[in-house]
Amino acid sequence: MPGSFPGRLSARLAGAALFLTAAFPTLAEPVKITFLGVGDTYNFAEEDGRGGFARLNAVARAERKANPNTLYLFDGDMLSPSLLSGFDKGQNTIDLTNIVPFDLAVPGNHEFDFGPENFFEKMKASKYPWAAINILYADGTAVEGLGGVMVKEMAGLKIALIPVAQDTSPQVSSTGDLTFLPTVETAIDAAGKARKDGADLVVGVVQTDMTNDRKLIASHAFDLILSGDDHSYATAYDGVTAYVETSIDGQFLSPVDLLVSVEEKDGKREVSWVPHFRFIDTAEMQPDPETQAKVDEFTRSLDESMNVEIGVTENALDSRRNVIRTQESAMGNLIADAQRAATGADIAIANGGGIRGDTTYDAGRKLTRRDIMTELPFGNKTVLTVIPGSQVLAALENGVSQVEKGAGRFPQVSGMTFAFDPSAPAGSRVSEVKVDGKPLEPDTLYKLATNDYALDGGDGYAALGGGEVLIDKGNGNLMANDVIDYIQRTGKVTAKVEGRITILGK
Repeated sequence: MPGSFPGRLSARLAGAALFLTAAFPTLAEPVKITFLGVGDTYNFAEEDGRGGFARLNAVARAERKANPNTLYLFDGDMLSPSLLSGFDKGQNTIDLTNIVPFDLAVPGNHEFDFGPENFFEKMKASKYPWAAINILYADGTAVEGLGGVMVKEMAGLKIALIPVAQDTSPQVSSTGDLTFLPTVETAIDAAGKARKDGADLVVGVVQTDMTNDRKLIASHAFDLILSGDDHSYATAYDGVTAYVETSIDGQFLSPVDLLVSVEEKDGKREVSWVPHFRFIDTAEMQPDPETQAKVDEFTRSLDESMNVEIGVTENALDSRRNVIRTQESAMGNLIADAQRAATGADIAIANGGGIRGDTTYDAGRKLTRRDIMTELPFGNKTVLTVIPGSQVLAALENGVSQVEKGAGRFPQVSGMTFAFDPSAPAGSRVSEVKVDGKPLEPDTLYKLATNDYALDGGDGYAALGGGEVLIDKGNGNLMANDVIDYIQRTGKVTAKVEGRITILGK
């Protein structure tokens, strides 16, 4: 998918469609419509001089100034996870995007990390509309304040924006009693209806992975698709549908200019267009002054409390995404150990997807509160439950069931060891489970520490439910605080990779 196809841009007109001329007149001259998409904007500040909301807002202002016929669109994930969102549940992102509001925003799965009520609050605080056609309450009723298909009339054109959320959100976030209809099918159906209703351009604003993106492109139901979720940058054009995967944290942006022509032939309205992809490295943009002032305010507030040293690590720690989601990690061991120690549990399971630092720490590194909050930004609570060994085994099977996909359910553990074979069928991969050096007993009850998200079935951990809950989320500590306290008690970190997880056949 990555890469655009410039050889096709002049070779073939895309998006040709015939409509009755009743609603809109024929255009005397071609018009340029600019679409600026962005998604997966977590961190309020720049990183290495690139990205962040100050530069993003500068780009948005510049695009609107250059072409009044610009649509600025958000395709999911801002409220979480970030260091600051662990304190304000994402309000900082609302404050910063309100400075240069979107024309439309689609909620990503991370909009629900602090529960649906928090998203509803943030939606009301936004100076721009949120929409998703596939999110409903369980009883099928609409969510108040959450819009559907948006039709924008611009430069004599009728533009339908199809906003679609990630249908896997209930498995990876805390969506409560919300229902998510299938992303691909719902999007294609809505696009077809919009076309029949007379839309000149049909634009998908979606949060979904690249596999689904390919299905949406192949449907040819859309003229343009702006997609988030994959944290990568890509552009593509197959002669019918243009596509942009919108990067992460506003680091790299690709405004798409559609040069649109409309003619009347035999009483029919014929619309055609040619796409022009532009590449913007935000490192080359001057930050928007108004936004930068707010960013500086947030930075000062964080620095006061977060740069406090809590201890030194004696060994190297690794929280890189490709490690924490596929194998034993010293960082994972530290976090699971801290949860077990805080609760007096026999064993602990920490889902790798909740560990977000995506970095390494050399031996001898002085760790700060900021380091731990960066690793654990979701605000999850440590909880304690009692379940039989059979459910522990089922939980481990779930944890390794999608290891080949790098799924966030991968288990980092404490108080136990196990082996798994990634080549075996999902559900039959785990073996040699031991607790405190003894074989796991299916009927024996074990006190298990985890986080409230996993206990509620997040990341597929339904097997953790149904037991006696000794510490619930209302009484549990923040995971990050448990880890900070664990380190501060001794002033050092001794965690290392020590054979808790064995990968068979490796």
